[in-house]
Amino acid sequence: MDSIMEDDRLPIVENDQLERAPTRRSQEDNELDLQPTGCGATACCNPSGVLHRFIALVFMCLLGFGSYFCYDNPGALQEVFKQDLNLTTTEFTLIYSIYSWPNVILCFVGGFLIDRIFGIRLGTIIYLFILLIGQLLFASGGILGTFWIMILGRFIFGIGAESLAVAQNNYAVLWFKGKELNMVFGLQLSVARLGSTVNFWVMQPIYNYVHKFYQGHEAIGVVLLLAAGTCVLSLLCALILGWMDKRAERILQRNNNASGEIAKLSDVVTFKVSFWMVSIICVAYYVAIFPFIALGKTFFMKKFDFPADAANNVNSIVYLIAAVASPVFGFVIDKTGCNVSWVFTATLSTIGAHSLLAFTMVNPYVGMIIMGLSYSMLAASLWPLVALIIPDYQLGTAYGFCQSVQNLGLAVITIVAGMIVDKTPDNYIWVELFFISWLTIALIATCIIWAYDKKIKGNLNMTPAQRVQYSNTITATNTHDAGYSSDQEPLLDN
Repeated sequence: MDSIMEDDRLPIVENDQLERAPTRRSQEDNELDLQPTGCGATACCNPSGVLHRFIALVFMCLLGFGSYFCYDNPGALQEVFKQDLNLTTTEFTLIYSIYSWPNVILCFVGGFLIDRIFGIRLGTIIYLFILLIGQLLFASGGILGTFWIMILGRFIFGIGAESLAVAQNNYAVLWFKGKELNMVFGLQLSVARLGSTVNFWVMQPIYNYVHKFYQGHEAIGVVLLLAAGTCVLSLLCALILGWMDKRAERILQRNNNASGEIAKLSDVVTFKVSFWMVSIICVAYYVAIFPFIALGKTFFMKKFDFPADAANNVNSIVYLIAAVASPVFGFVIDKTGCNVSWVFTATLSTIGAHSLLAFTMVNPYVGMIIMGLSYSMLAASLWPLVALIIPDYQLGTAYGFCQSVQNLGLAVITIVAGMIVDKTPDNYIWVELFFISWLTIALIATCIIWAYDKKIKGNLNMTPAQRVQYSNTITATNTHDAGYSSDQEPLLDN
């Protein structure tokens, strides 16, 4: 049966959705319902228990702490980097853009390798090890005063960090799909952004202390070397979580690919319009957040006459808000559903935040608080959409592709934003207009998702109750389409 005729009772669904629906539903409903015996049956040792899953979630969230702490080391020390290493703003933004360039391709490949070769456990450990090597090289370049070594280290760091984000998303779906997934994504973002916030709080004081013993570029290198300790912490968490996941797989007899289908790189061409629009939002929204924060310290110092420490504090407020608000928004979205509506609201309010910062002299904390709340709302509602659109066995590839196109955008836009600032060093309105235009693109892509999902009667903007009914309808329709008569005897083809 190639298609389903539309009527008043059944949503329009494509044939590939019908083919995979029973497998996905069976896995989601039954994966954690087995009853372990022996040591696996105790509250903290039972992989299906709430306490055990909470412990796993703690380690899952800490996977990204070191990555996000080290990512914004240059942003917290922007003036120091430019002064001690004699860099222009464009050269400084190269530290951020070189992080993104390799992931235009390698992040997509990294997700595919998780699906097809490494598996989630080994892949996570490998990517964290690569990340740690990159940070150590970045620090070594600072100690030696050799900028190209710093750039090489940042390049390697980026390969590990973005592929790690893909693995972290896969872990979340594997352990929590159908079980508070929006909140889990929010908590992961919360801990990651806590790492960024702590970075902005502590890097300048640490530099001031180290500067008593080392001067110039050597001080920068030593500070970056100390920051690498957070990557070691994340690597230890990856080892513990890998052991927990292997144990859970054995006790629960979990099959991570119950359908038996194998991911292929060519799968990306089969993804739906909704996925492509999600990818566009990943680019157009995030390029208005990360490059802005990378350049934000100088912006607040020049426009609002803030001293360096105060500029760092207001610049970090987005991450601080995200650390608190992301799990809250995730919990609310788990209860209300309607992910597309939340993405639309988040994008619109971020446009408002940038407009306040660009065109008014209102206390910048107001705009940054709005931006932080909006960013939390978007992250908790956008990334779970991928798990609703793409089948489980392709999730690594799908998340990898999203990270890849996001990094392409960040690599280009960060450099362009730095060039705009260099050309108009005393007027940040032009770079703000640049960011607002990208947010407008994200808003248009959200509207396309809403219209397309409504046209095919999809589940992306449904409430949780409606999604359950939608899933039940697909399962029932697929059972009928599989060739069973009313008396449950299979109908044989000629």
